[in-house]
Amino acid sequence: MESDENEPVTTREIRANGNCVKLSEVEAEVDAGNVEGAETTLRDGLSLTSETDPSSQPTIAICTTLKSEGSSSSKEWRVIEAKALIGKLEYQRGNVENALRMFDEIDVQAVIQQLQTSLSERTPVKNTLMLEAVYLKAKSLQKLDKLTEAVNECKGVVDAVEKAFSQGTPDTVDNKLQEIISHAVELLPELWKQSGCYNEALSAYRSALLSQWNLDDDFIARIQKALAVFLLYSEMETSPPNKTDGSYVPKNNLEEGILLLMIILRNFILGKIKWDPLVMEHLIFTLSACGQTSILAKQFEELTPGVYHRIDRWNFLALCNIGSGENKSALSLLRMSLHKHERPNDLISLLLATKICSEDPHLGAEGAGYAQRVINNAQGLDEHLKGVGLRMLGLCLGKQAKVSSSDFERSKLQSRALQSLEEAVRLEQNNADLFFELAIQYAMHRNLTAALSCAKQFFDKTGGSKLNGWRLIALVLSAQKRFPEAEVVIDAALDETAKWEQGPLLRLKAKLKISQLRPMDAIETYRYLLALVQAQKKSSGPLVMETKKIGALVIKASLLFNKDGEQRKAEDYKINELEVWHGLANLYASLSHWKDAEICLQKARELQEYSPATIHAEGKNKCIVFEGRGQDLEALVATLNAVLFEPNYVPSKILMASLILKIGLNTAAPVARCLLSDALRIEPTNRMAWYNLGLTHKADGRIVDAADCFQAASMLEESDPIESFSSLL
Repeated sequence: MESDENEPVTTREIRANGNCVKLSEVEAEVDAGNVEGAETTLRDGLSLTSETDPSSQPTIAICTTLKSEGSSSSKEWRVIEAKALIGKLEYQRGNVENALRMFDEIDVQAVIQQLQTSLSERTPVKNTLMLEAVYLKAKSLQKLDKLTEAVNECKGVVDAVEKAFSQGTPDTVDNKLQEIISHAVELLPELWKQSGCYNEALSAYRSALLSQWNLDDDFIARIQKALAVFLLYSEMETSPPNKTDGSYVPKNNLEEGILLLMIILRNFILGKIKWDPLVMEHLIFTLSACGQTSILAKQFEELTPGVYHRIDRWNFLALCNIGSGENKSALSLLRMSLHKHERPNDLISLLLATKICSEDPHLGAEGAGYAQRVINNAQGLDEHLKGVGLRMLGLCLGKQAKVSSSDFERSKLQSRALQSLEEAVRLEQNNADLFFELAIQYAMHRNLTAALSCAKQFFDKTGGSKLNGWRLIALVLSAQKRFPEAEVVIDAALDETAKWEQGPLLRLKAKLKISQLRPMDAIETYRYLLALVQAQKKSSGPLVMETKKIGALVIKASLLFNKDGEQRKAEDYKINELEVWHGLANLYASLSHWKDAEICLQKARELQEYSPATIHAEGKNKCIVFEGRGQDLEALVATLNAVLFEPNYVPSKILMASLILKIGLNTAAPVARCLLSDALRIEPTNRMAWYNLGLTHKADGRIVDAADCFQAASMLEESDPIESFSSLL
């Protein structure tokens, strides 16, 4: 065959994966215009995968190079196509710089112009390899951190396709071309984001979702997830998308991100897309952080069976129910999870069940059983959970003691609770919460020295950052009758505490003033506290709850944001206005300012019409008035309402029993004794209950029993705090 100077001189050979392909064979395919055939020859001969599978990265040895001298334009185009194919293979094996050198010889504008012309004229795109090379060039530039150039390359392709697709998807778009377009549309917002152009990235995301790209459901789901992650975790506040069709428009990033994730989940449930666990993880984090666990529970309930194991699903639902305050439903789910035929020794489930039981005295025995199973199974890698199990055992035993039917059993349970907490502290010396709970247990047993020591350790470990630490020290000091020191602690806490968190401290300060016989100072403190309540109301405004329906989805909007779009702060230290009015009413009543006391009670009734504390305060005030007039039976009737409304409200029981004793109804003496015994069952350290029980025994002639009750009341009075220690739990 006669040589020609215009023909390219080639000695080419490509090796990969132990295989070898002569490039002359590939060139024959290229000369014939069959680029796809050339690609297939290379792929089959070298055992390569497509570029969309990055997990395969073969080692390719390009043994020779291409040289062309004076070739015709068509021949040059074919050589460039071959280089595009080799660049693709270089990119596939991870040699990005070599791939980019190949891609740089491609006239990108000519490729885009050819693509745009073919799509506009609705003629088949003959060579998708060149368009793929432009896409891979953008990917190569991205990997080399040349983001500006990468954006320009990718944007050129996307803009050309968007212009052509604006009048509908051409019928000539085959699967390969659609795949390349889809990858380019997905890549562009990521490039904008990586280059720091967040507004452009947001526009690209929304364009990808709203324009007619003919994307399949999986591509759309990936773009939706990427946009949701961008909206949820980026620090910029974006404007909502503009819609004029009357559909729901999210008000902020949070709502839009949650909505996108819920749409992805809905499409999975309908079988349109594959399962992506990251979508659920983002939704779990976002809705949990927002406190909307009831909505999260609904998403778990709607998932098709098999996505999560049924026990894991029960546990997730239990967590959601705990977050929404539905502890009974959560405990029912955990009981199923801990059944002997399921996972009876799963430590996380056991601890969750124990936590729920530790908050209810009637579930204390069940919780203690769960906690003991945690202790028994905390071995090996889980041995660190033994201290947690001991802590929960102590809390559950303490709750169980409150509903114990006998004094002996109550004392035994309290001792075991204290012992468990002490052992837990020895295992977890750095757990500040353990010192706090142990201090409260010591204080409730009136071991004030040990309680103060634990309270100080809790304070030191938290650096004074916990409000309850200040309150606990002040309460222990007040129980030791060291009122001036307790007031110094409260004043120091007020200096270190933000204005909106000062409510509980100011209430304690008012009670300290009363204990030091300074009622006018206490009234002034209560007035300041009420002013703080009003300021909080004006600053936060009402919490708006809206329910929006979007297709089959229902979400709650405007739950977490005020009118300025700022996230609402959790009201952990919200002032209980009802308690403030009750305290002020009792103070005015002790000063015989009946009119002022009645005004305060009226304010309390406006906040909560039927409250045990309000009804008790009304009955107590009426008792004082009626007693002054000798109308004892009327006073007794006024008190009866509070007992009937809330049988477990201890102050009402004590007040009614004391009235029965004062009236001298011998036939009702057993009733008074029953009321007081029941009050002591609920609050064993209530000194007024012991005192009135002593009076009851004395009236019945049981002098020894009366003396014991009076002694108990005297001892408790010496260590009685200005506010119950249980108020800190």
